[in-house]
Amino acid sequence: MPTTDIEEAGAWLCLTLITGLGNITLRKLLTEFGAPEKILAARPAELRNFVTEEIAALIADGGNTDSAQQALTWLEDPANHIVTFGDANYPQLLLQTADPPPVLYVKGRLDLLNKPSLAIVGSRNASAQGIENAAGFARALSEAGITIVSGLALGIDAAAHRGGLKGPGSSLALVGTGLDIVYPARNKALAHELAANGTLVSEYPLTTPPLANNFPRRNRLISGMSLGCLVVEAALQSGSLITARSANEQGREVFAIPGSIHSPLAKGCHALIKQGAKLVDDAKDILEELKLATDAPSPRAMPELAADESSLLGHLGFEPCDLDALCARAELGADVVSGLLLKLELLGLVENLPGNRYQRVR
Repeated sequence: MPTTDIEEAGAWLCLTLITGLGNITLRKLLTEFGAPEKILAARPAELRNFVTEEIAALIADGGNTDSAQQALTWLEDPANHIVTFGDANYPQLLLQTADPPPVLYVKGRLDLLNKPSLAIVGSRNASAQGIENAAGFARALSEAGITIVSGLALGIDAAAHRGGLKGPGSSLALVGTGLDIVYPARNKALAHELAANGTLVSEYPLTTPPLANNFPRRNRLISGMSLGCLVVEAALQSGSLITARSANEQGREVFAIPGSIHSPLAKGCHALIKQGAKLVDDAKDILEELKLATDAPSPRAMPELAADESSLLGHLGFEPCDLDALCARAELGADVVSGLLLKLELLGLVENLPGNRYQRVR
């Protein structure tokens, strides 16, 4: 990074790392003074028109230089960046939202910040069908050149990132911690893959732990950086619905995948559809709605099945079914049905649910 960039980055960091100086106030200061260096050079009397006397004194003293130096050391790694309002790499879609962060911490590919992108979100405790849907939609959209945006959570988020990384669109994660922390720890390998082949982004300074309040706030960035938001699975009380609501408020398209009327994880998607979200069952539905290229790959072909396997799959259907009911439908013994179900599960066609129930997933 050139010296001039380091100096400019230092000024942004010294300001944004001042505790108590919020985004809205900082934007007012930038409007008044024009640049972070000019804010730092302003007299306390000028600053007190916008901030408290205590914060004015901190700004006049140069801001939070210790934390800024820590971040500048982090920037010595060529994979690490900060992107500010004054940077051409700043996500242009995010600038159109009500509360864009003045500084974003970025690890990985800067080019993805302004690529056509779609948010894919959903339950952390996703079903096997939900995981497959998230990964399949993400991969198809990524193959069409769309960057997949999500939040690095377990379940649907992680599946969406993995699917996106398999195509040229790649994937971008908005996280609720500092970029020197991976949360949840179980996604450490995925985070490293995103850093190497995709992008990790945070509005939070380094060392920020996984505080509960940060994640709902982070969701406005997931939707704000995207042309639309796809909810794959969500209960009625779900953080994914916060992201969908943010998307709607930001004027983004909202999409939802329907599910079984008996599944709690479909209730949130069904509620969104009732409220006007577009029901989708194929990635091409999204591409067409967003008026983007429709060269998404065809769905994965079904494997060849023996006659008894195909018959049992037909009896099972896409609604959850317990073993006894399936035996009755197929007119087969429990041992035979259990053996066939195991084969179908290994082929990725059937999911074993709690309570000795089964469901077809393809």
